[in-house]
Amino acid sequence: MADVVQYRLERMVDELDDLERRGIFTRAEIAEIVKQRRKFEYRLKRPSPLKEDFIAYIDYEVKLDELRQLRRKAVAYESKKRKKKSVSDYAGVARIVEIYRLATMRYKGDINLWFRYLEFCKQKRHGRMKKALAQAIRFHPKVAGVWIYAASWEFDRNLNVTAARALMLNGLRVCSNSEDLWVEYLRMELTYLNKLKARKVALGEGKGSLVRDTKSVEDEKWKDENKELFMSLDEKEGTEKQEDEDEDSNVEDVEDVTEKVDVFRKKGSNVLQTIYSGAVEALPSSFDLRKRFLEILEATDLAHSDEIRNTILSDLKRDFCKEPEYWNWLARHEMSGCSSKETGLEFANPQMQKAIQVFEEGLQTVTSSSMFEIYIKFLMEAIAQSNGDDDEISPSSNSIGDYISHIINVYQKADETECLTEELADEYVSLYLKLGKTHEAQKLAEKFCSGKFAGSAKLWLSRVSIEIRSLSGNSTPSKADLQTVFELLSNALRKVPISESESLWLMAFKFFAHQRTYFDKLVEMSILSATKSHGSDHVFSLSSTVVKFFLETKGGHSARKIYKRFLALPGPSLVLYKYCIEIETNLILVGDKDGLSNARKLYDSAVASYSQDVELWKNYYLLETKMGTSETANGVYWRARKTLKESADFIV
Repeated sequence: MADVVQYRLERMVDELDDLERRGIFTRAEIAEIVKQRRKFEYRLKRPSPLKEDFIAYIDYEVKLDELRQLRRKAVAYESKKRKKKSVSDYAGVARIVEIYRLATMRYKGDINLWFRYLEFCKQKRHGRMKKALAQAIRFHPKVAGVWIYAASWEFDRNLNVTAARALMLNGLRVCSNSEDLWVEYLRMELTYLNKLKARKVALGEGKGSLVRDTKSVEDEKWKDENKELFMSLDEKEGTEKQEDEDEDSNVEDVEDVTEKVDVFRKKGSNVLQTIYSGAVEALPSSFDLRKRFLEILEATDLAHSDEIRNTILSDLKRDFCKEPEYWNWLARHEMSGCSSKETGLEFANPQMQKAIQVFEEGLQTVTSSSMFEIYIKFLMEAIAQSNGDDDEISPSSNSIGDYISHIINVYQKADETECLTEELADEYVSLYLKLGKTHEAQKLAEKFCSGKFAGSAKLWLSRVSIEIRSLSGNSTPSKADLQTVFELLSNALRKVPISESESLWLMAFKFFAHQRTYFDKLVEMSILSATKSHGSDHVFSLSSTVVKFFLETKGGHSARKIYKRFLALPGPSLVLYKYCIEIETNLILVGDKDGLSNARKLYDSAVASYSQDVELWKNYYLLETKMGTSETANGVYWRARKTLKESADFIV
């Protein structure tokens, strides 16, 4: 190992001598460079060098080479003489390339390392680029990005279109399922045709390009209205109106030029159709691929582009008409180019009506809840756009009123076709509340809660909230009102699963916090519900929530009384034990005398029921070390070691 490292260092002598002779680095700096390189070389000669070792060496050499370039410019500026390049100007890059080669041979499967290697060669314009690309393709033929990178380098840097096309075709043979490869191949072919056309235009044999002009209608209209602000570069344009008699003589010339230019448009059209057919054959179920092809078509000016566009759209409808994603895309595609940032999007807008027709057709083909969700989301976005992104919906204008009536019709249709989900039903009720129609919202929520959404916590919460809101106008609700709310909440808590009823319990306790009779009934109901759940740890722990509410509203001593009632039930949950222990620990800190003894009792009961919970034993031990004695702490430690089957996990 030492001989190899010494040999590699000795090969750097000429470079280091040149750096010192030219005054770029001092002798002390060169000694430090040798020291660092020796350290890195030894790390690379280990039996199993890490990838981080290669990366650290490369980063050091890159920074060193940047410093060398800055020093070289400073020396040249001071001497005011331009010196020829010497061995030190090439040695740094050559060494970095060699380290990259060693790293990629050691870690052949690391594609990110290969791309880093290729990017460095591309940046430094190193001659090893072709060989590095060949090696990357050899080791990663199934990675489409490697083929794209190689073809891009041949096309853009090496200016070799034939080699780039060959690489793309080989890549498509190996990675025929890559969407990116098909799309980039099409982009490359169209870019090449556009370059050929640009060359013809430069020679005066044509005009325009394959890139479609994306100026908006408003920009064109403004330009036509303000022609006097622009100076024409062609004298013929200034006298166009006065030379009408010469137009007939120039028609033939224009047609000839158009025919020449159309050659490239036709070629581009043929290329797109050919690649599109191959891509659809290779990836018949890819919706995104066809969308990307359509985007490219709309961004380019090709012959028969309308026919190709209709073909792609018909293929999309034929193959994806059963997917809601297709109808959502098609409707939004109809809205593309609709300028509504300032004036808002009117319901009567022709593009909006087309989009609505698309959704209606989609509902006839795909009658599903996801289709209704997409449709309603689209309409709500349009309302937000027309309403200036204001949360409040007020049908003050005719446009928003039309939107709202249409959305209500869509909700009704979803309800009639039994495609209304819990989320949609809740949004339906919320829409009436936003419109200020509390009575309609109340009836709708009552209908849903007594129907197929009887177990929905969201809808019961909305229904109870509406009922409470109707009583908020009275400063002191009557007994009849309180009884009505209590019966409603009791009905909801019986029907909603306990694991989803946290918000309902909290609402009930808050509303009846100052009504002792109803509050006590709720406590008894919670104890009964906790008994039925057999102490299982749901996402929501009812007993812990009740104890927490007592702690926040009535204090620690009331919380202690209520948690003892819950702990007396069969099989209390671990969540409840931990929360009760936390309460007692906090009471100890404020000087409660019984806190420590209660905490110990809770821990003893918890470890008796959950004896294999390592975290519980650790917390018990930490409590004794902080607030108990060494004797009690040691007792807990040895109990844990005896009880735990995996005692090695109990590391304090």
